[in-house]
Amino acid sequence: MSAKHFINDPTHLVNTALQALTITNPSVALDAENKIIYRRPGHASQVSIISGGGSGHEPSFGAFVGEGLLSAAVAGTIFASPSAEQIRKAVMSRVDGEKGILVTVMNYTGDVLNFGMAAEKAKAAGLKVEMLVVGDDVGVGRAAAGKVGRRGIAGTVLVHKISGALAARGASLEDVYKVAKLTSDNLVSVGASLDHVHVPGRAPPDPKSDETLTSEEVEIGMGIHNEPGSGRAVVDLPELVTRMLAQMLDSKDEDRAFLKVNSNEVVLLINNLGGVSVLELGGITSEVVGQLEKTYNIKPVRILAGTYMTSLNGLGFSISILNVVNTDIGGPSMIQLLDAPSEAAGWTAPIKKETWEAKSSRTRDDASSGTEEVKPSGLKVSPEAFKTGLTGGLERVIAAEPDVTKFDTVVGDGDCGIGLKRGAEAVLKLLSSNELTGDIVLDLSKIVQVVENTMDGTSGALYAIYLNSLVHSLRQAASSSSSATPQIWATALQQASKSLANYTPAQPGDRTLVDALHPFVETLAETGDVKKAAEASRKGAEGTKGMKASLGRTVYVGGKGFEQVPDPGAWGLSEFFLGIAGVKSGEEGYEMV
Repeated sequence: MSAKHFINDPTHLVNTALQALTITNPSVALDAENKIIYRRPGHASQVSIISGGGSGHEPSFGAFVGEGLLSAAVAGTIFASPSAEQIRKAVMSRVDGEKGILVTVMNYTGDVLNFGMAAEKAKAAGLKVEMLVVGDDVGVGRAAAGKVGRRGIAGTVLVHKISGALAARGASLEDVYKVAKLTSDNLVSVGASLDHVHVPGRAPPDPKSDETLTSEEVEIGMGIHNEPGSGRAVVDLPELVTRMLAQMLDSKDEDRAFLKVNSNEVVLLINNLGGVSVLELGGITSEVVGQLEKTYNIKPVRILAGTYMTSLNGLGFSISILNVVNTDIGGPSMIQLLDAPSEAAGWTAPIKKETWEAKSSRTRDDASSGTEEVKPSGLKVSPEAFKTGLTGGLERVIAAEPDVTKFDTVVGDGDCGIGLKRGAEAVLKLLSSNELTGDIVLDLSKIVQVVENTMDGTSGALYAIYLNSLVHSLRQAASSSSSATPQIWATALQQASKSLANYTPAQPGDRTLVDALHPFVETLAETGDVKKAAEASRKGAEGTKGMKASLGRTVYVGGKGFEQVPDPGAWGLSEFFLGIAGVKSGEEGYEMV
């Protein structure tokens, strides 16, 4: 549980967050005194829908105010219901009451009482008001919930969207209430979290208290206000999802069989409770969808995944399933209403109706697109000599991995040696299983493909760019020569270096692999001697020891490690050059660092 916040004053936090909604959506206004977000006047008359609750569940509820969704939302303090007076102000004076008002509230005692009191006051004043209480959570079963009933959680957002879209079409209060209740009655949701959340302004909890989950535990059925669920467990994601779906869909569970999915159309909502990364939410979504189809033969017609109703920065998620039924009002359908456009900052459903209904399964899987046929160049090398030199270089790179890794652990993230070794081993495997043609462009092109597929990160990209450019330069050289002489190689290497400079500002002296590459290329151009060029490369690599980095991760790592070790990438490349020159380890005439 993180007790660190950028804003620790809860009152200031809520007030400024509400103000921000008017900044991100010009169509809404704020009654700051009563913490009401409402649509600015000027739109067509329609049934007004009001919701709200404690703060801390953003984007619910204020960010759902806008055309096609809510007319107003009333905010309490963090995890506490707004007062009846706040809500009365919203109902009586912040929305259009001409065609009636629907008050939608989640099933929490404080919310039900305060919104209910405001609704009754409005009725007494002569307004047409209906109130709907949403309870979609199955995390607590019938026995434990007792007379209180199910809690309201993220499925409520679907009630808001469907009823809001219907109201925007000019439907009557009777029909809007009817469809909202149908939606609520066909919803089940359940959440899970790896920890409770910390409310700004409160003392951090005792890490030894029963409230705190261990690092391995997950709370299944946790509510959106830190309420406990059905229990804690030590499970991986697949097992967790299995248990959650069983609570929602197992018709044999008498304590929780709240919904029988009997429709051909199902909507799935995967909701981030606030602290789950987008990457991980994607993995969760994939797991849920896979299990729904495999175990329950359910293929949702709409899948929404994102942040709709949070518990501050809760490290958890919830699953909601809507059993789509006939609205019995002569149209539109629930799906049409869900797809209808809206203008609310918190609603995220960017996929068009036509895209969902197309159900396209088309892919681009033509293998040739990734391995285009390379035309022979006519530029020849001795296959045996090329293989021998290349093998010597690759074997030296592999043998140098511990040193390169050690250097990179000091000044980087420690992956340079492993990356070079992985690429070298993959190229060696290619050489052992494929005969070289002797056409340098053909042979080097195959090597480039291996490098691209096995070496990642910054160094992988640099090598791929350089080698592709080298292939291009060698192909150009074939127009004037049929043999890849040292001078041909030198010229091609120089041209590849110029191409590399288009993508990186690295120059000699910046403490990068260029400090080993540049002297090799220039010495080869001057002498035509591969061994002298390799020795110059090693001197360049050694010269990076004590050289302060201008580029790369080392810049951010800081410290004085650069004074003790050479640049890992430069060292690894110099090892390769020494190997292709036939220099064995220990014969280069320079001390190992």
